[in-house]
Amino acid sequence: MNPEEDTEWNDILRKHGILPQQIKITQNDIYDSAVAKAQEEESERLEKLDLDELAELEDEEDDQVLVQYRQQRLAEIKAQVDKERFGELMHISEPDYKRQVTEASRDSWIVVHLFRDSIPECKLMNRFLGELAQQYRATKFVKIISVECIHNYPDANLPTLLVYGKGDMRGQLVRLDKFGGMRTKRKDIEDYLKGLGAVDPALKRALPGEGADEASDDDDDESNGGSMYFDLSKGI
Repeated sequence: MNPEEDTEWNDILRKHGILPQQIKITQNDIYDSAVAKAQEEESERLEKLDLDELAELEDEEDDQVLVQYRQQRLAEIKAQVDKERFGELMHISEPDYKRQVTEASRDSWIVVHLFRDSIPECKLMNRFLGELAQQYRATKFVKIISVECIHNYPDANLPTLLVYGKGDMRGQLVRLDKFGGMRTKRKDIEDYLKGLGAVDPALKRALPGEGADEASDDDDDESNGGSMYFDLSKGI
């Protein structure tokens, strides 16, 4: 009988104190032992260095820290640049919709504005979205003439926002009645998109010539009446 074997009989004997408990070495034990040994060897190496050699080593280690920090920052900047790749309100047409919106929404949030130039509220929305596109560059903002997106879509429902994320529609805003029509503020639209998760406040940029918190006007005069809700799943 080998007392070191991991058998059922040996387990019974260990339980009754006939055999000593088996000591199991885990991967963490091996790692901790290797770290302790490396630290001991490094300590012994440093003890053998004189003051000049120690000063030179400190300079080298400082350089290594700077190199590592610079590489880390470059990686962080590249990741942010890859994410914030938009920055403007794009005008798309019907043939672009599937590629620019439906498929693209698997990788990023997409805000779509159905509009017509003849409607003042649409012009107001386009201005807000153009500014928000500059501030939230990780989100794609696009506009499309309403009847190109949904044939026979009624002008009475404009402006309309469709918000896509993870390949599906996550929200829709029909008209600006709830925000007061032409009294709507950019912050109203921004807060609506924040509520859906379509824009990330941590990535918000200031507009040129404007502080990051400058456009935080509160519009307390919100109305809940009169907004029409259209089945937007048809015709897209």
